[in-house]
Amino acid sequence: MMRHVEIYREAGRFAGWPANYGIWGWGDEIVVGFTLGTMKADQGFHARDRFKPFVTMQARTLDGGETWDVQPFPGRTPGNRGLSADEHMEAGMGVGDVLDGENAPIDPPGNINFLHRDFALMCARTGLEAGVTSFFYISYDRCRTWQGSYKLPMFGQTGIAARTDYLVLDANTCLLFLTANKANGEEGRVLCARTSDGGKTFVFFSWIGAEPPGDDFAIMPASVRLDDGRILVAIRYRSSYYSGIDLYESINNGISWKYLLRPVQFESAQHYSNPPTLTKLSDGRLCITYGNRDAPYSICACLSADGGATWGSEIVLRSGAGNHDFGYTRTVMRTDGTLVTVYYWNDSPDGERYTAATLWNPDF
Repeated sequence: MMRHVEIYREAGRFAGWPANYGIWGWGDEIVVGFTLGTMKADQGFHARDRFKPFVTMQARTLDGGETWDVQPFPGRTPGNRGLSADEHMEAGMGVGDVLDGENAPIDPPGNINFLHRDFALMCARTGLEAGVTSFFYISYDRCRTWQGSYKLPMFGQTGIAARTDYLVLDANTCLLFLTANKANGEEGRVLCARTSDGGKTFVFFSWIGAEPPGDDFAIMPASVRLDDGRILVAIRYRSSYYSGIDLYESINNGISWKYLLRPVQFESAQHYSNPPTLTKLSDGRLCITYGNRDAPYSICACLSADGGATWGSEIVLRSGAGNHDFGYTRTVMRTDGTLVTVYYWNDSPDGERYTAATLWNPDF
């Protein structure tokens, strides 16, 4: 089975980048975040109008991705502005310009119960450039309401550009996987942060990989914890020589990391790259999904049956986007084993960008 479902689509609008926000699942109830702006076809790579605001949205399905209800993000945002989209708006319009005003991020109160059955955490950021700061929200009601925003530290770095990726270890302990800006202020390099006091404080825990040289970057981690206790993190990597997805392993709960292999390498060295999502299936296999921005512009997946040591060939879930302005997948498994992969898409270069899902069976 493979079927495509539209989550949000409207002429003249740009609904994109779900990987910047997150996806959360409780069986057949799934919630995903994305951002909504206005199309402007002559803007190059991302066809959005930089002079109009982006707002944060949230979509929910109760039937495993068959139908979706979309609403504005049900939480307080600094200055009532959109989250994690400053780089897509003109200076002065972003959330980073109003962090000292209404709904400013505050110090986290602690006492977070990370094991609550309806818990969710979402990270947000003020941009990508040097000095970018980040904060987070929590929910105890499956994203129907959000508490926060709560400050994240800079961890001694030139910037922290957080997207949502975390692993809960126990009721008081959680690992956050974050993108730090490099020493020169450019993005980026991946780190692991840890709280062991219910989210009251987060501390730097470890680097995942060396700092990429020059203009190279390693960003947007996606983590999974295996039944044997190992943690794997897939990272979006781009250099002047290649672009792909790199996989790292920790056998000590994130204290240290070892490079494993590159499950995905894109054909073009000038590839714009695309972030991965990493999902553990009910039978123990692993799945990576991603957007391949080489023509014919596809949403793809690959599977591992041996804990990430080897990976199968590329599975094309959807192909033929109008151009390379698409992707940013997030994937969860619903109750019957069907995978729900959410991304943004376009049918033509000048057409609206819309948020969609592909429902597919990993055994087809």
